[in-house]
Amino acid sequence: MNNIEIKQITKIDNDTLDIITKWMYNWWGKEDGYVFEEVKCFMKHSLQENRLPQTYGIFVDSKIVGMYQFAYEDISIRPDIYPWLANVYIDEVYRNKGLCRKMMETVKENAKKNLDFNEIYLYTKHQGLYEKFGWKYVSDFDTYRKSPRIQGLYKLELN
Repeated sequence: MNNIEIKQITKIDNDTLDIITKWMYNWWGKEDGYVFEEVKCFMKHSLQENRLPQTYGIFVDSKIVGMYQFAYEDISIRPDIYPWLANVYIDEVYRNKGLCRKMMETVKENAKKNLDFNEIYLYTKHQGLYEKFGWKYVSDFDTYRKSPRIQGLYKLELN
C-alpha cells in the first residue's frame, strides 16, 4: 500500500459505482429488501458536493477500498436527529491494515468543513470503536432492524 488518499467523491466512473454499490447491497440492501438497482441509484445520488448526502472514499493506489457518508437520515425511526455518519465501510481484503483509522481521522475535519452543523450522529453495534475518534456514547436504542436490534447511538461534537 503505497499511495493512500481520502477524498470526497462527487463524480464516479461505472466500475467504482458498481464496487460501492456491491458493498452496500451485500451489507444492508438485501436484508432491507432492496434490489441492486435501487441501491445503485441511492449511491449515485449520494455524491453531492455542497449539500447532503456526501460520500468520501479511501483509495489505495487509486483503487477505492472503503468509504463513509454524511446523510440527513440513516435510520428512519430517528428523524429528530441529523446529520449522520453512515455507511462506514472497508473492503474485507483491506481490513485490519489501519485504513479505517486513517479514514475516521478525516471525519471531523470533513464534517466541519462541509456541514453547517454543531454535531453529527451515528449508530453502530461496534462498542469501543468510535470512542477512539472522539465520539461520545449517548444511549442504546431499539433499531427495529433484524440484526442486531439494539445498537449504540453516538455523537461527535464539531465545535
